[in-house]
Amino acid sequence: MEGWLAMTIGRRFDEFRHPGLVLVSNASGEATVSLANLAQLNELKERIRTVLLTKIDPTVAGRIPRATLRVEIAKLVSEIATEERVQLNKLEEMALAADLSDDMVGLGPLEPFLEDDEITDILANGPSDIYIERGGKLEKTAARFRDAQHLANIAHRIATGIGRRIDEASPMVDARLADGSRVNIVLPPLVLNGGTISIRKFPQRNLTLQGMVHQQSLSTEVSRVLQIAALSRINILISGGTGSGKTTLLNAISQYIDCDERVITVEDAAELRLQQPHVVQMETRPPNIEGVGEVSLRDLVRNALRMRPDRIIVGEVRGPEAFDMLQAMNTGHDGSMSTIHANSPRDALYRVENMVMMANLNIPLRAIRMHIASAVNLVVHVERMWDGVRRVHSVAEVAGLEGDIITTRELFAFHYRGERQSGQIEGTFESSRRRPDFMARAARFGLDKELLDAVGISGA
Repeated sequence: MEGWLAMTIGRRFDEFRHPGLVLVSNASGEATVSLANLAQLNELKERIRTVLLTKIDPTVAGRIPRATLRVEIAKLVSEIATEERVQLNKLEEMALAADLSDDMVGLGPLEPFLEDDEITDILANGPSDIYIERGGKLEKTAARFRDAQHLANIAHRIATGIGRRIDEASPMVDARLADGSRVNIVLPPLVLNGGTISIRKFPQRNLTLQGMVHQQSLSTEVSRVLQIAALSRINILISGGTGSGKTTLLNAISQYIDCDERVITVEDAAELRLQQPHVVQMETRPPNIEGVGEVSLRDLVRNALRMRPDRIIVGEVRGPEAFDMLQAMNTGHDGSMSTIHANSPRDALYRVENMVMMANLNIPLRAIRMHIASAVNLVVHVERMWDGVRRVHSVAEVAGLEGDIITTRELFAFHYRGERQSGQIEGTFESSRRRPDFMARAARFGLDKELLDAVGISGA
């Protein structure tokens, strides 16, 4: 098929009209088409798809810019429609070309949602139930895969794109897309609906602490305390539930790491977006088909200690690697950070304690708690509230041990005041007006007065 890659410029979509079509624009301004007779459209698509796949090598198509591919597929659609004696106007050709190119090199019916910056989560519960989260609220869409095999093909494309596999022997995988979005896939026999794909999207531009203040996720004072904590090389643990914004907050805080520092990040699937020039990203590797070759999160954290890091950032701690993370925090790698699933700052510390015990090191419980109390300086708890807004709910210092109990001291807490008619929560971020324990550390960096101002005890 020599010459088929030559790019041609089609007319603008708005130059065409057709009485049987409804023209819709998506978030990126592209036009899509909805036929009155969807069954006829689907039948036509399948006929064209069958012929098209005999004329285009998908491996070649994958190396072509998406816009170019759509134009070239539109040309082929026109040729095939003529051969099949089907009448299509330019608008229909371009709509079919977009759909087919998404199937060939994209994520099929999920692709338009990836282009919409307002959507934060895409959830495919089987081939015909696809949901999105927009503004913190879930809504069902009309999009669907052709069948379970179509969904499985897209799942395989995602997994193989980062060198992972998903099949009956290994039917679960955590992966990432080219834009950094996080993907979890589960296929039969573990699910009974044909397969699930869960995508957590990340904004094209990193959200800053100032941006989070604008979104009412935290206050200016809380933002300043977190900035000072990062600049002062305080060890920070961010806790919260699934989808509460832990990774987003970690990314925002990490922007205050000095550019001269060497940072090692350790994750299951690389999704952190650090802006510093000296960053080494590592991610785990699952076992191969023979069940060997696995590299766990704990293996990577141990190895990171040998890489001369200034800071180690563990994307999410969830197992025995917690002990190695604490070791890093306690052995000169100040300013290290991590996230953890938990319901409160105190619950986060209990979970770290349990994870250390999972390592089967036979360490006395009091020694584990002393280890945690000396390693973790600050616990920031975030929640996704019922109005859809993700907020910092509490900022607490780890104060040390009293007897055998790890004690915490809350610096800030979000207090609920009521709801507006729109359903949005009203509340305030209130300071406890306590002198932070890391005041001496902040003073080394000349930030002690700013820290006092931020917690509301200026002049004390």
